[in-house]
Amino acid sequence: MKYSKSEITSRAYKIPELKFEDQNLTSFAGLIIFQPLMLGLEIKNRLFHCFRHLKASRIFGHHIITMLLIVHLLLGYRRLRDLSYYQDDPMVKRLLGLNQLPDPSTVSRALSSIDGMSIERVRDLCRKLVIERLKKIPIYRLTLDFDGSVLATLSQTTEGTAVGYNRKKKGGRSYYPLFCTLAQTGQVFDVYHRPGNVHDSHGAREFILACIQILKQELPWVKIEVRMDSAFFSDAIVSALDGMGIEFTLSVPLERFVELKKGFKTGRVGGRWMRPGPFLRWPGSRRSGRRSIGSFLSASGVRSSARSPFNWICSFPMSTGMSLR
Repeated sequence: MKYSKSEITSRAYKIPELKFEDQNLTSFAGLIIFQPLMLGLEIKNRLFHCFRHLKASRIFGHHIITMLLIVHLLLGYRRLRDLSYYQDDPMVKRLLGLNQLPDPSTVSRALSSIDGMSIERVRDLCRKLVIERLKKIPIYRLTLDFDGSVLATLSQTTEGTAVGYNRKKKGGRSYYPLFCTLAQTGQVFDVYHRPGNVHDSHGAREFILACIQILKQELPWVKIEVRMDSAFFSDAIVSALDGMGIEFTLSVPLERFVELKKGFKTGRVGGRWMRPGPFLRWPGSRRSGRRSIGSFLSASGVRSSARSPFNWICSFPMSTGMSLR
């Protein structure tokens, strides 16, 4: 296709006039959804009461810093230095009610002045927010899941960290908090902060009983049940839950109960096993000074492959195991 000369060339003699205007561009327009949510929950006012006993800065209070960290996590950032990526974003400023965001050093200084009372008040606020939402939905049974999670840190001098179990980065310092989550709603009800060198059951009994007591007091009509893995299996926790009348599901660590594993295969442990279908029922035994707790146990076959560095491409021999609950 051929073009004419007039279509190709252009005559330009006048000097154009340039205008410079301030453009408010944002990369986080989705934050507009959270603005009515935070206004309805009165997050800023509630956080202000959590830190009102502290001597705050005249410009950036502790409640503003906490809200900034919430938005920081919503945007997908994890380090304070990442504040520079949205330092001038108008949508973030509008959500926080600021004309200028604080620097990372200002945020760090504000966090260093927070004490234990402030942390407890924030934890109490988080629990109240969850309970307020539970009261607005028709729920009559609530399942509490208790489990720990490893949170690794890059710094070797961070307060509260320790070298412990860390499957992804061995030898690294980490936290090992204990979470209480609600299975029906997926909400985190409470968090118990711990260093990374403690066992799963460290402080678990007191934390579990405290969470149950708060929910039973605020939601007396709800039936509460608990789910935990084998790391929390202990006589103290089982006796405490049974004494409060709480239904619970607790995995049994078979490596500590060899006779129990053999009895499940044979169907008899001291002649007290019965078979009502696919499950085994163990009514327990009356011991002096101890309470008898009946148990229902189910087993499922687990196939595991015996892999080695030399047979990644070849077919793997399979061995059958057993998962007992």
